[in-house]
Amino acid sequence: MGIINGYFLDQSAIVVDLKSTDKKSIITELVDVLKNTKKLMKPDEILNAVLEREKLGSTGIGQGVAIPHGKTNVLDGHIGVLGISRNGVEFNSLDGELVHIIFVLVGPAEVAEQHLKALSRISKLFRSKLLRENIIKAKTAEEVAEIIEREEAC
Repeated sequence: MGIINGYFLDQSAIVVDLKSTDKKSIITELVDVLKNTKKLMKPDEILNAVLEREKLGSTGIGQGVAIPHGKTNVLDGHIGVLGISRNGVEFNSLDGELVHIIFVLVGPAEVAEQHLKALSRISKLFRSKLLRENIIKAKTAEEVAEIIEREEAC
């Protein structure tokens, strides 16, 4: 089962043109997408979990990618939202580069091992330079979902 449709990301939670221009606003914008598409009961707790984790150290993993994440007691399973910033945003990334692809992942507090596996899976996916380039060029959420599904099928 892939990241898309069935694991923790679906097409309705992909934003191809983020409006925000700083790290906190980007994370807030993406959690708002989760709130609207997943009908979250306590979006403020989810936002706080992600922002608190970010205070421990940047989740900008390099090569234009950030994976802000958090754990909370208000979820039964993992959910994700993927956003693309056309202009890039400062994320204090390991390589100092601007971030264009932001994948917010939130899961239940009591499943640390599952959370780490999900983070690893996302990180491995975005190692492909071609995948990153194609996602940034994509014009629709459907295109992004297709790009990810093709990559996972390889």
